[in-house]
Amino acid sequence: MRKIIIADIQDLTRAGWLFFLNKNDINNQTDEVSNKKELIETLKANQDALVILDYTLFDFERVQELIFLQEKYPNTDWIISSYELNEDAIRTLLFNSQKFSVLLKDSSSEDIMSSIKQAIKGERYISSYISNLLLDVSKHKSTVPTRNVLTITEQEILKEMALGKSTREIAAIRHASMHTIMTHRKNIFRKIEVNNVHEATKYAIKAGLIDLAEYYI
Repeated sequence: MRKIIIADIQDLTRAGWLFFLNKNDINNQTDEVSNKKELIETLKANQDALVILDYTLFDFERVQELIFLQEKYPNTDWIISSYELNEDAIRTLLFNSQKFSVLLKDSSSEDIMSSIKQAIKGERYISSYISNLLLDVSKHKSTVPTRNVLTITEQEILKEMALGKSTREIAAIRHASMHTIMTHRKNIFRKIEVNNVHEATKYAIKAGLIDLAEYYI
């Protein structure tokens, strides 16, 4: 019987997955991990496991890291569960390996059960929402960045970053922890597909979050 690895930084979410598995009589042995290092160590000992992963909140910088891990442990299967994944990330995962299933966290219980049952058998599951997203050929990327890819909070934090404020300063302004701002920063970089503050600043200017006069004050 395959081991299931629940990879999520939130205690409540991991407990929710365990409750759901038990409620639906899925009695596979489970391990819980809360960071990339723990996940890799657990995979070394369980190379045919099913991994249920919240990618958005986990400490991965790029989806390519997931692809690398899957290639290193080719007998693993993955359910990538998240509240939000951009279209490029979904395409990258699904087009690189049959071992990735994609599931949104607000999916129905039927969708969740189907994904688990199929993934345990080594079969990929793609929800109808994700299928429709990938098949929607009418979508085209604009040459001008859109701010709609970011939440209002992320737009505000990106603007503050672009204006030269440090993580500590932004945390103080927003009355938030540095960990919270770092998580937002990581999500912003992932969503707009940049690797550093310089690239993020150029994005912010092109998207109209700040203007050049404000930038050079």
